[in-house]
Amino acid sequence: MQRFTRFRQVLVMAGVASLMLATSVSAGASSTSGKYNAADAKLVPSAYKGTTLQVATDATYAPDEYMNNGVMTGFDIEMMYAIAKTLGITVKESNVTFESILLGIGDGRYQIGNSSFTDEKSREKQANFVDYFQAGEGIYAKSSTAATFTGLKSLCGFTVAVETGTTEQSDAKNTAKTCPASKKLTYLSYPTQTEADLAVSSGHATFGFLDSQVAGYVVSQSKGVFKLVGNAIEVAPYGIATAKSKSGKQLAVAIQAAIKTLIANGTYGAILKQYGVTAGGLPSSKIVLNGALS
Repeated sequence: MQRFTRFRQVLVMAGVASLMLATSVSAGASSTSGKYNAADAKLVPSAYKGTTLQVATDATYAPDEYMNNGVMTGFDIEMMYAIAKTLGITVKESNVTFESILLGIGDGRYQIGNSSFTDEKSREKQANFVDYFQAGEGIYAKSSTAATFTGLKSLCGFTVAVETGTTEQSDAKNTAKTCPASKKLTYLSYPTQTEADLAVSSGHATFGFLDSQVAGYVVSQSKGVFKLVGNAIEVAPYGIATAKSKSGKQLAVAIQAAIKTLIANGTYGAILKQYGVTAGGLPSSKIVLNGALS
């Protein structure tokens, strides 16, 4: 299996990235697909049995989720396939913009949000979250850039590219309010990470601000164009989102059970290793229902 797209291909696609909406793919064969677990499958709510569950993903965030020759892939996608196999359910991925996912879960268009969601309090008001990974925030810039990064205040005086609806956008916005007038922070938000990356490569922004392992991937694929700046900050868990309805909560419990099974049988570790993100692995899964952690 070819694991990654080339960075130049990502930039070429930037012009049409905003059109890559509602592209759907069904869960198919995976090199790390997991095994059916009857005990976990019993936890799937009856409302979702025998149906195809709609999963929303913004596939512009390699190596977590991205399009490779028309196929959605990444460690989040592999994880969802493995969860589906474990629970005996059928899922269908839709490629949508990040900021539309939680809204779509709320209005019933999607049953699952699977797109590198940082599990934070503001989002817990909109959905349940099943934690399965952890990541920090990272910064990258052109290799010729002399600017340094030691924390959010280091962004003052620069232009920063972020993806709309992300934690990084919120942090950049809040940091901008604290910067002195002589060192204004300008943040440019884009519908997709691909477009945010293009803003840095074209010189419209000094820094790209995104999740740490994704920043590392962008740099590794840039053939020397970009470099990482400073160390990751604000390490926090990722969560798979479900609706706050009764069935949505039951589905979250089933997903958590499946993740625990995948951790125990080694599938979870194999998926993370396949995509080079083992540093973000968790020893177990936690779940947030109605703001309560379990």
